[in-house]
Amino acid sequence: MASTCSGCGPGYKTPLEAMKGPQEEIVYLPCIYRNTDIQKPDYLATVDVNPQSPNFCKVIHRLPMPNLKDELHHSGWNACSSCYDDPSKRRNRLILPSLISSRIYVVDVGMDPRAPRLHKIVEPIDLFWKCGLANPHTSHCLGSGQIMISTMGDPSGNGKGGFVLLDGETFEVIGNWEQPGEAAPFGYDFWYQPRHNVMISTEWGAPKALGNGFNPADVKAGHYGQRLHVWDWTTHKRIQTLDLGEEGAIPLEIRFLHDPAAAEGFVGCALQSTVFRFYKTPKGDWAAEKVVQIPSKKVEGWALPEMPGLITDILISLDDRFLYFSNWLHGDIRQYDIADRRNPRMVGQVFLAGSILKDGPVKVLEDKELDSQPAPRILKGKRVQGGPQMLQLSLDGKRLYVTTSLYSAWDKQFYPDLVKEGSVMMQIDVDTDKGGLKLNENFLVDFGAEPDGPALAHELRYPGGDCTSDIWL
Repeated sequence: MASTCSGCGPGYKTPLEAMKGPQEEIVYLPCIYRNTDIQKPDYLATVDVNPQSPNFCKVIHRLPMPNLKDELHHSGWNACSSCYDDPSKRRNRLILPSLISSRIYVVDVGMDPRAPRLHKIVEPIDLFWKCGLANPHTSHCLGSGQIMISTMGDPSGNGKGGFVLLDGETFEVIGNWEQPGEAAPFGYDFWYQPRHNVMISTEWGAPKALGNGFNPADVKAGHYGQRLHVWDWTTHKRIQTLDLGEEGAIPLEIRFLHDPAAAEGFVGCALQSTVFRFYKTPKGDWAAEKVVQIPSKKVEGWALPEMPGLITDILISLDDRFLYFSNWLHGDIRQYDIADRRNPRMVGQVFLAGSILKDGPVKVLEDKELDSQPAPRILKGKRVQGGPQMLQLSLDGKRLYVTTSLYSAWDKQFYPDLVKEGSVMMQIDVDTDKGGLKLNENFLVDFGAEPDGPALAHELRYPGGDCTSDIWL
C-alpha cells in the first residue's frame, strides 16, 4: 500500500491521490477485555478483509499486550501523508495509547504487516513526570517527524487537555507540545491545519468521572466538556475557546475537511446528538454553528425519559463530499451530502442495532423520525449487540466499516449483552454517486468467537493510512 512515487515518503501526495490507492486487504483493531469477566490483556487484532482471500472476515493474528486493563482505544502512525515529502520516513509503527493505564504501545507493522509485533512500551510514569499528563487518546504524526498525542487528564484523574510529544525514531517522551499553563480543562481529539496555522481540540470529560460509567449528574457538575479549543500551530498557545453550549455537550471526534487549504470542518457532539460546523471567519478568528440535530426519542423502559442518538464517531470522505456519523444509542449510521457545508443533506441511513429495537425492553412513545421501532439485525446467524460506533471508510469511499464497542465501561452500562457476547465488525456498501447505505450481508467479523472469549473491538486502521489518520500539508 506504499505510494507509487519513488523517493517520496509515506502516504499520498493529496487526498484525491489517496482515493486512487489500492483496496484495503487487512485492518488492525484494538480488542478490549477491561470491564469484561475475562482476565486477559487487550490485544491488537489483524483482520483479513480481502474478498478473494481464504481467510476473508477472519482474525489472522492477535498481538496481546503485556498488561491487564489498559483499555486500548484509538491508534495512529509514526509517519503518514504529512511526511510525504520526506523519503527517509516509513509508515511502519502503529502507536497504541491506552486510555486508562496511560501506557503507550509502539507496534512494529513494517516487518510483517499481517503479524505485528511489539516494538516499545512508553510507561505511564514518563507521561506523568515529564508532562504532568495522563489518559492519552488521539495520536497524529507531524510533518516534523514527531508524534503528538492528546490527553484527557492529569495523573490524578482530573480533566486536563494537553499534548504529549514523542520522538518519531526512538519513541521517547520529549515533553509537552502546549506551552506551560496553556492546557485545556478537558481533552479528547484534535486535528491540525498548518496552512491556517491552527489546531483545534475537543473535550470529553474528566477521566475519574467517566472511568467506570456515565452519570448524568456529572454533566451538571461540570465534569464533561462542551468547548472547542483553538491553538496557534506555531506558538503552541491556546488562542481561542468556542463554547458550544448545552447543544454541543461532549464534542468528540473533530474532522477538518481533507483539502489542506480548507478552513472549516465538522465535530460530532455526543450528548445532544448534534453536529457543529467550525470555520474561519473573515476577521481571521474561528466560529462554530450547529448544522445537524438528531431529535431525541421519548421512551419508557430506559434509564431516562428521553433517549438521545449519541453521536460517537464521524468522518469525512477523502474528496470532502460526504460526512458519516454513528448514533450509538438509536442504532443507525447516516450519510450526508456536504456540498453545501452549512446545510448537510442526509442521503443515506442504515439501522444496525441500538437501544430501540422492537423486541427489546424499550418502548418508544414519541418519535419525530420513525414510524416504527427497527427490527434487530441478524447477520450470518449472529444477532448484532450494542450500536454502530467506530467508523472507517475505504480510500475510494465505497466501503464503510463499523464496529459496535464505544468504551468498555459505557458498553457494560448501556449494552451488557455486548460485553457478554462480544462486538462485531460489519461492512456497509456506499453509493458514492447519489448517496445511500446498504449492509453487506456477506461480511461479518464476530469478536464474540475469539479464542480467549468475547472481546470488544474498537477503532479500525488500514496499513496504508485512511481518512481519519492522515493529514495533508
